[in-house]
Amino acid sequence: MSTKTTFKRIALVAVAALGLGVLSVAPSSATVSALTVTGANGTSTLSATGYVSDSTTAASVTVTGLLDTARDSITVSFVAKSVPALSAANAFLYLADTTTPAASSTVVETAASVVALVGGAATGGITYKAAGDTTTGIAVGSTPVRRISHTSTGYVGAKFAIQLDSTTTRIAGTYTYTVIVKSFNAEATNLLIPSQTITQDVSIVVSASDATVALTGATAIDAGRTKAWLNAGSSYTTANDSAVSVVSTASATDHATLRVTTFTAAGDPAPESVTVTVTGAGVICNGSICGKSIKVIGTAGSTDFTLRADGTAGTSSIVVATTSKTFAAKTVNFFAKAASTFATPSVARPVIGTGSVDDVVRVTATDASGNPWTGTAYIYATSAASALIAGSATPVACTYDSADVRHECPVSGTSTGTASFKIIDASTVALATATSSEVSVRVSTATAASISMAWDKSTYLPGEKAILRVTVLDSAGLAIPTGAITNLYATGAITTNMVLTAVSTTASSNSVSPTVAAANSSSDPNNLATAGMVTYIFTMPQTTGTLTATAKGGAGLPLAGQVTVTASAEITNPSADAATDAANEATDAANAATDAALAAADAADAATAAAEDAAAAVATLAASVSTALDNLKKQISALAALVNKLLKKK
Repeated sequence: MSTKTTFKRIALVAVAALGLGVLSVAPSSATVSALTVTGANGTSTLSATGYVSDSTTAASVTVTGLLDTARDSITVSFVAKSVPALSAANAFLYLADTTTPAASSTVVETAASVVALVGGAATGGITYKAAGDTTTGIAVGSTPVRRISHTSTGYVGAKFAIQLDSTTTRIAGTYTYTVIVKSFNAEATNLLIPSQTITQDVSIVVSASDATVALTGATAIDAGRTKAWLNAGSSYTTANDSAVSVVSTASATDHATLRVTTFTAAGDPAPESVTVTVTGAGVICNGSICGKSIKVIGTAGSTDFTLRADGTAGTSSIVVATTSKTFAAKTVNFFAKAASTFATPSVARPVIGTGSVDDVVRVTATDASGNPWTGTAYIYATSAASALIAGSATPVACTYDSADVRHECPVSGTSTGTASFKIIDASTVALATATSSEVSVRVSTATAASISMAWDKSTYLPGEKAILRVTVLDSAGLAIPTGAITNLYATGAITTNMVLTAVSTTASSNSVSPTVAAANSSSDPNNLATAGMVTYIFTMPQTTGTLTATAKGGAGLPLAGQVTVTASAEITNPSADAATDAANEATDAANAATDAALAAADAADAATAAAEDAAAAVATLAASVSTALDNLKKQISALAALVNKLLKKK
């Protein structure tokens, strides 16, 4: 092959290659390239005076890209991804700055339907529109978007800020938003279909102190979990209100403690604003600050207050109110230092043994204003003779029972006999301003000698509660002190001729060795006690009739006391008895009606017989009359003949 031919062939191949190359080149089209999106989170703090929200607290998103033609564009919008529960905060996206020279980027607000249209002759620079408000930008989830465009081709870029509204943001927590960046190619068939979409999450973390949370409600409190408890004393002890009654003399002593606790729905302690207001006597304190009304920020969901006397006697009304809940008023009684009047004392334990016994005499008292007086009361023996039997001529302090609102006084028995006592409001008789009436207590060392038994009523309804009391007496016929008596009853203890249901839990009718009650009691209706007695409580049967309880004295009594005793009562059902009586009366009336009907029939028979007899008599009489008339006619005829005969003789 010649060199000339070789060159021709190379030339042909080159031409072919060039021709193929020309054929394979496609025309270029406009596009957005090098699109990048970066985000930065924001932080802010919720304060007691409001929420701080500005460009320094906002989250930000920076968008950059390369536009191939003047009609290419990039849009920026955003939606909420997650916000704290119960938050109603609004957020806005606005242009913070451009990241390219001023003449390179145009950023405008436009409707979503025309995001891909440049519209008009752009002159460069930055155009900012915000629907009439240039301070806010577009709202989250709204239809308008931000569009980035260029006057020709080249790089564009802008930094956008997402800022929370300071008016509606009142909940601490993390606010996360998703920024949506889309690119649009000018030569696309459908300009509204993006060629590329990039998303970027950014957050704004809002923090708050306990004080701020409580004042602003930045944490949702579950009002149903909010509690407030008032305890007597200088420290909180239990989740229950207790009765508080203290002397009204002004002092720095904490007489009662109030604890307020607040929680979220999840049960977590959370602070809330707490206001405590006192009306009437006393002041409320939080630490060293005291007054009639105090408002504080709860600490970690639990706040303690104390109550002090301010020199005013009377009832204190304490109202606790948190941001989400107000409690019914709690009360504290502030009484005057001295009592004014003692009520008539009652003797709870009329018979005691030797040694010290608590709660023997009970009494209530009031001050001059009629408030319950709960200061320290004292009991003393009113004479030297009484003091030799029980108690002391030197006053002994009583105990105040706040649950039963009474003073309970002890007595110490020394020897057999009866001692008299009074109660005063001071530790000495000379200092007392109020004195109770006199009461007596008997000291006994005797043992059981006999028993007697009685129901508390003579008549019961079916199913009614009944009380059976067994009185245990000494040889003198007097009640004995409390104590368990071995074999008080013989075998079988107490029996009844009807089946009863036991209610009492303190004494069993099957026990032969019961305990004699020490004191009178009515606090538990199912376990009533009477001093010197053994008390049983039953539910009566549904049947009616005479109920008899029987017991025999056991070996715990002397032979003279080992006798059988009984107690009887009637179980009646007035309704059923009335129905029975009505039925019996109806039967009697029916029987009487039957008897009357029979009597009427007998009378009718008698009348018929009498009528028949009368008819027979009339017939007989008629025959007799007829015969008599015939005879009379004959006599008249004979007499007429005689008269005629005589006349003829003349």
